[in-house]
Amino acid sequence: MKKRKHETPRLCLVSSSGGHWEQLQKLQPLIDKYDGFMVTEKTQFEANAKYLMKQTDLHDKLMIFKMIVNSFRALRIWIKEKPDFVITTGTLVAYPFYLLAVLTRKKFVFIETFGRANMPTVAGRMMEKHSDLFIVQWESQKKFYKKAIYGGCLY
Repeated sequence: MKKRKHETPRLCLVSSSGGHWEQLQKLQPLIDKYDGFMVTEKTQFEANAKYLMKQTDLHDKLMIFKMIVNSFRALRIWIKEKPDFVITTGTLVAYPFYLLAVLTRKKFVFIETFGRANMPTVAGRMMEKHSDLFIVQWESQKKFYKKAIYGGCLY
C-alpha cells in the first residue's frame, strides 16, 4: 500500500445547497487547518466548493438518474482525493460519499441540520447507523437518534 505524502487527515465536507451548505461552510477552518475539499450542488448561486454535483431532491422526477450521475462523480472524486473523513450536514448529494466512507471504512461525521429542531430528517435517519460521530445542533433533536450528541449550533 502506497503511503500518502502528508500525514494530516484528508477531509471531505459535502452537503446540498441552501441552508445545509451555509452551515457546512462554517467548518471552513477545518479545511484550512487540515487538508481537504468541499462538495455541493451546482445551482444558479456561486458556491466556493472544489466540486459541484447535480442538484436533486426526493420530488425530482429525474432524481434516480441524477443520483447515478452523482455516484459516478463521487467515485471519481473519492479516487482522486482519498479522504479520511467525510463530514456532512446532508442531504442526497452526500449519500454517495456516505456509502463510500462506509465501504472503505473511513470516518463519517453527520451534523443534523439546524432547521429541524423538533423532528428527525430522512438523511439523519439513513446515515446515523454507520456514522462515527452524529452531532445535533439542538438538545431537542437528541430524542430522535440513539447516537446523537449535542454539539451546539454552527452559526
